[in-house]
Amino acid sequence: MSGFLNSSIGRKVAMALSAFFLMFFLLQHFAINILSVFSPELFNEVSHFMGTNPLIQFALQPVLIFGVVFHFVMGFVLEIRNRKANGVKYAQNNGAANSTWMSRNMIWSGVAILAFIILHFIDFWFPEINTKFVNGDWSGTMEGVEGYRYYEELVHKFASPIRVGAYVIAFVFLALHLLHGFTSAFQSMGGTAGRKKTLQTIGKAYSIIIPLGFIFIALYHFFNH
Repeated sequence: MSGFLNSSIGRKVAMALSAFFLMFFLLQHFAINILSVFSPELFNEVSHFMGTNPLIQFALQPVLIFGVVFHFVMGFVLEIRNRKANGVKYAQNNGAANSTWMSRNMIWSGVAILAFIILHFIDFWFPEINTKFVNGDWSGTMEGVEGYRYYEELVHKFASPIRVGAYVIAFVFLALHLLHGFTSAFQSMGGTAGRKKTLQTIGKAYSIIIPLGFIFIALYHFFNH
């Protein structure tokens, strides 16, 4: 494995595979969160299932965390290698003639997304881990809340305009990151030039609809709080 990751092609393929995994997770995460807009009860039920299922908690969740860390570490490694190969600083690259703004600034949109993930972990994941693994409470309930607590916690987080603003900005950066990353991942896996236009069309749709959907969820709960 180390030999594979030491090659330029190996690193790009590994980066692409981790991108596919995270894009699939993002789609699944959106599908669950959009339920909070249409049916708080169903959102609670699905969230409780995801949060207490042993397979998800003890097998898939560690894989997800590894995937996130791996993708960002590999992204920084590729960025450093590219800088050394070019012999110039990334900020000094004058590649506007044959590359897009998104492709030239993937590292910065990635940093913004990483900052958002840390905020998201602080908001949701760390409290959830504390409740279940430290306090030993897997009931999914909370004092003063009828039924499961997940919807109430979600709405409470989106009551702050500062937090909602941070989420909106983060998903704008995510859209910019995906606009290049989606097509780039397929090209790294051997996507043909003939399919490039189709992949770009699908990539644009995914890169706009999914982040816009998350923005809608945040704004919906903020204005309906």
